[in-house]
Amino acid sequence: MARLLLLRHAKSAWGDPTLRDFDRPLNLRGRASAPLMGRHMADHRLAPDRVLCSSARRTRETFAGILPFFATDISAHFVRRLYETTEAGYLKTIRDLGGAARTLLVIGHNPTIQSFALSMIDRGNPELTEQIREKYPTAGLAVIDVDGDDWSKLVPGTGRIVAFFRPRELELVGGEETEEVDD
Repeated sequence: MARLLLLRHAKSAWGDPTLRDFDRPLNLRGRASAPLMGRHMADHRLAPDRVLCSSARRTRETFAGILPFFATDISAHFVRRLYETTEAGYLKTIRDLGGAARTLLVIGHNPTIQSFALSMIDRGNPELTEQIREKYPTAGLAVIDVDGDDWSKLVPGTGRIVAFFRPRELELVGGEETEEVDD
């Protein structure tokens, strides 16, 4: 069994209308929530062996925010095709680039990361599946255990949802309360 971690990029800035969507950076909230999620991942032993990250600026900055919390070297690939693609595009990227990772982290964008997560889940806590269906917030992380250990043979509908972490919940647990605004 392999573990698939699906992380939506942290909250991005919309303040500069001259920037292309691809080039939008994280805003203050995003720069705070990425490390918060990184610490949570490390504390719960969710360190990936390999990362497939969209090459958009906000996903790269999200990766930079979580990276300091992992003690081991991580193979990271910045992949343009994870930007503005479909579920099939995510599946193909994982099949092509998942390699021998036991735990694979994909950092991407909505709505595709949400629909891809739902397409992978066939069992587990239905409440978690419903939470993903309702809203996949920025810096949200789905933890899905998938059948098999060969990413090149990954098939939708073969995953068990293990957890769904949202930065808002982590902030509340940590004692900070901030306003949730989603993009």
